Amino acid sequence: MHIQDLQTFVVGNPPPHFGGRYFVLLKVTTNTGVSGVGEAYCLPFGPDVVVKMIEDVFERSVQGRDPHNIESLWRRVYSSGFTQNPDLSLMGVLSALEMACWDIVGKEANQPIYNLLGGKVHEKLRSYTYIYPDKGADESVYSDPVLAAQRALDYVDAGFTAVKFDPAGPYTNFDGRQLALKALERSETFCRLIREAVGNRADLLFGTHGQMTAAGAIRLAKRLEPYDPLWFEEPIPPDSPEEMAKVARGTSIPVATGERLATKYDFARLLRAGSAAIFQMNLGRVGGILEAKKIAAMAETQHVQIAPHLYCGPIVGAANIQLSACIPNFLILESIEQWQGFHADILQKPIVWQDGYVIPPTEPGLGVELNEDLLHKHPYTGEKLHLEMQDAVVHEV
Repeated sequence: MHIQDLQTFVVGNPPPHFGGRYFVLLKVTTNTGVSGVGEAYCLPFGPDVVVKMIEDVFERSVQGRDPHNIESLWRRVYSSGFTQNPDLSLMGVLSALEMACWDIVGKEANQPIYNLLGGKVHEKLRSYTYIYPDKGADESVYSDPVLAAQRALDYVDAGFTAVKFDPAGPYTNFDGRQLALKALERSETFCRLIREAVGNRADLLFGTHGQMTAAGAIRLAKRLEPYDPLWFEEPIPPDSPEEMAKVARGTSIPVATGERLATKYDFARLLRAGSAAIFQMNLGRVGGILEAKKIAAMAETQHVQIAPHLYCGPIVGAANIQLSACIPNFLILESIEQWQGFHADILQKPIVWQDGYVIPPTEPGLGVELNEDLLHKHPYTGEKLHLEMQDAVVHEV
């Protein structure tokens, strides 16, 4: 068998846009008629350019090849153009194509991917969600700690045992920085009120997006420690694991990071520096499912746990589930609420969420199939990026 055809979808994510403006999905099909699906996460180019990149890599390195040969596929793409470096854009494209190959391999073997990567360790996967606005509500929940605490309680009452929030303020092209006193106070108030609302029924996951310097992050962490968050996420930009390690040494809160990193080589730098207790690779960017499995194995040797990141569509979500089911050091899985709404509509059969846990599918491959009729009805025709940082310096005090 060999891979023959490629089809791409840039799918507009309708309001309230949980998971981003759009999802970049693809389907590859073999000469025997077996197809697999994949998703690329957050490439820093317009979606029309991303599609051209996918098509180029497919034609150069994937078309005509046996989908079982994932290791050679990976090295071929990783080395293309004399690179051999964790290039986030190239790795996003590779990740989508790699998970589609795994989907095909699983279907050929009539097994879920986790059974081909060592077998199921977890019968169910603990999950968390960001605190999002209620249906029809405005976005005040992101800035109002009283509303956020009420929404956190709503999620916990629904079954979640962890909630994530990011009240530290905008993330910009000019970070890291020292947070303003108002941002420090707001962050502490969020933690205090949410902890008071949920008690010991749920973990608090304090999210940031690399806004701070190491010194600034430690300064904030001191304020948060009394409320015992499970993690302090990406407190500084991802380009210096040595600086991240200063934060890890300077606080009792476990540091989590990895959303903006790719390949085993980036994560090996984190391990060598002692930068984090929790790795959050995104399988639509890190290099795919097998690469994430290798990273999880490296992390296991240092007692670092895995919490796969998700702020995109349900195909990366499905890949996260396959990885999480088969690794001993799995901690928790990011969900987009309960996988309802558009995230469910995209699929022929939705991801199963029950009482705070995602249930791994038993179907072969990724265990999901695209609803292509729906995808064609929701094309994204804009030019914006999936995520964009604020292009202004923060001057508040």
